[in-house]
Amino acid sequence: MIGSAKHWRIGLLLAGCLLLLALMLPVSNLAIGRTYVDVTSDDADFPQISRLLQRSCADCHTPNLTEQPLYFSFPVASQLIAEDMQQAQTHMVITEAQLSGAEPLNAVQLAKIKRVIDDRSMPPLRYTAMHWNAGFSAEERETLLSWIESVPGGYEPQPIPQENPFSPEPAKVSLGERLFNDVRLSGNDTVTCASCHDLARGGVDGRVVSQGIEGHQGPINAPTVFNAAINFAQFWDGRARDLKEQAAGPVLNPLEMGAKWKEVIAKLEAAPEYEQAFQAVYDGEVSSDTITDAIAEFEQTLLTPDSRFDKYLRGDKDALDAQEQRGYALFTANHCATCHTGVNLGSLTYEKMGLKGDYFQARGGKLTEADLGRFHVTKEETDRSKFKTPTLRNIELTAPYFHDGSVKTLADAVRTMATFQLGVQLSGEDVESIAAFLQTLTGEYQGQPLAGGLQADE
Repeated sequence: MIGSAKHWRIGLLLAGCLLLLALMLPVSNLAIGRTYVDVTSDDADFPQISRLLQRSCADCHTPNLTEQPLYFSFPVASQLIAEDMQQAQTHMVITEAQLSGAEPLNAVQLAKIKRVIDDRSMPPLRYTAMHWNAGFSAEERETLLSWIESVPGGYEPQPIPQENPFSPEPAKVSLGERLFNDVRLSGNDTVTCASCHDLARGGVDGRVVSQGIEGHQGPINAPTVFNAAINFAQFWDGRARDLKEQAAGPVLNPLEMGAKWKEVIAKLEAAPEYEQAFQAVYDGEVSSDTITDAIAEFEQTLLTPDSRFDKYLRGDKDALDAQEQRGYALFTANHCATCHTGVNLGSLTYEKMGLKGDYFQARGGKLTEADLGRFHVTKEETDRSKFKTPTLRNIELTAPYFHDGSVKTLADAVRTMATFQLGVQLSGEDVESIAAFLQTLTGEYQGQPLAGGLQADE
């Protein structure tokens, strides 16, 4: 009996010590406080918004911003915190520049924040249990939601402007269009930019992966060149910042156009038809810089406004039939519109392929270099298999789908995304309705509707 009482007292003491330690950890977070990023923004309300985001989101969603808590080095704790941060940044990254107001939060980030505030899933309970001041009060939730609703452009899809917002120079556009279709940009005068980005086929080539010089097979599916000017970055992995930088890549790639700038420039300088054009807009300079600048200027004209969905967004509710409107409602309700939003219905963020399931295992076969996605550029583990979210504009024309071109039909693409990105199984009727809605995103180029119904090559 005496021994049992002694063991009972020891157990009680240990339990008390563990309870005290458990209380000390969140208390230490309160006592230490934190340093907030300085905010410089024309938005008078943003300093309060930034402070809320920094207090409750930045620890996990902003890389390398805050010092870790005292217990980060404790056994088990460090591993759990590191896993939480990796998972959080896999879903969304908020940069320090955005927290300071130097750069705006984009439509996808606004949509994601609104979603987790609405469903009260963030901050998670495990985080607030250790950070007592991290949760949002009802008033703070309302403040965040009201601010999100007030942001110009907001988090919802927007129509492509009917007037080109880029104001490309006509003389450069004309030169760029000629260069875009000129085989002399390739090493053996057989391949053009249009070979992979055929304007008669939705701005793609219809192949699983593109075919370059001497029949070489590229590693990845060609994204559409239509509306690429609206993208926040170029290529699936975002390695090019803009159209000009993107235009230079394929010319030098040995699997694509396989050329050298010195040889390309010599061929163009020897062509009388180019002498006057380069003289008019670049004082006669023929260089990699002027060539890619002209191509980028032309690509700024490849916008496809006035889709039926654009007309619907502008107030014509008869532009979509009943099935298509149901499809749009399902598209929104299933959170497809969280990532596929803004003017381009995508191309605003990098997203992980397979958030809710192992897409690559289901696909079968070994992983390729292309499957690394954004990781190929940054080498950050949170960027592994992340890809620039593709635009959904003109999607009925751009099969096969995804970076690997593994899916041939729009219905299968919808079904695959629902399974591996959303973790839901859609009925056949729902898939058909969403696919019908997506076909309303086909726009017009130079005042003429783009041709519909093109199928992927076998």
